[in-house]
Amino acid sequence: MTARRLCAVSIDLDEIPCYLAIHGLPSGAVEPASRHAVYERGVARATLFARAHGLPLTLFAIGRDLARAENVRVLRDAMADGATVESHSLSHRYDLTRLDPDDLAREVNGGAEAVETALGVRPRGFRAPGYTTNAALYGALERAGFAWDSSVFPCPVYYAAKAAVLGAMALAGRSSASILGSPQVLFAPRAPHRVGSLIELPIAVTPRLRWPAIGTSVGLLGALGARMLARQLARDPFVNLELHGLDFLEGADGLERLVAHEPALRVPLVRRLEAFSAFLDVLAAAGFTFVTLDEAATAHGAQVGGR
Repeated sequence: MTARRLCAVSIDLDEIPCYLAIHGLPSGAVEPASRHAVYERGVARATLFARAHGLPLTLFAIGRDLARAENVRVLRDAMADGATVESHSLSHRYDLTRLDPDDLAREVNGGAEAVETALGVRPRGFRAPGYTTNAALYGALERAGFAWDSSVFPCPVYYAAKAAVLGAMALAGRSSASILGSPQVLFAPRAPHRVGSLIELPIAVTPRLRWPAIGTSVGLLGALGARMLARQLARDPFVNLELHGLDFLEGADGLERLVAHEPALRVPLVRRLEAFSAFLDVLAAAGFTFVTLDEAATAHGAQVGGR
């Protein structure tokens, strides 16, 4: 029997202060009322989008954000609509892989405990801030009882662009909370694979050129380009489309100061949603089944061997 081809759509719930830290912007760059725009507007829009396409979303929550009762309520509503919630660490430290063992364990364990305390379900999956991983992080995830990770993004285009932006900021005297991880990630497998006891579910890149298939790139391509990108992935057994809560926001949400720094926000929201729909429609027509990342990890767990 032919194995099902699977597509998982996940959303990193990085709240607005994370973007201010990346771009070296002061906290006052957005109005206080907009600092929670991802939870207050983005998640609801993403849920409506997922419902229209029959998608079971995977949401990656930052543990510290769950101290806010309104955020917990939003996640509970999303779970009632079929979403699962996994861990995006305790406080979204971009330098997670550079922490000492105790601080690393605190970030890994604290994030999982925050999700479990708030929602009553312990997360089985993890995504690292900034897509950075190393052996120390994998070890911490194993000790914390995680079953899978989805942090590897083997994309030369993204890596080069990130290096260029960080370099330009440094030359301009501006600091970023983001860091550049090891270039070894560029040679990681595109397909799910095992790292110790964990299943690694890499974020989607195309064959050969390894062009990124994430929210920013899909949205910038528009509907026609998104269809072309999806066709390049349509023969893969698994497509891991990673989005961010910011992908469901726009400048009019009080984020005008971020538009100059975030390419996604320069594309009207309606056009981005059209591009996401076009991408997913190609995969649906190709016979893909839409699943959560946890379901994908379970399905691939028995199939993958050593790294």
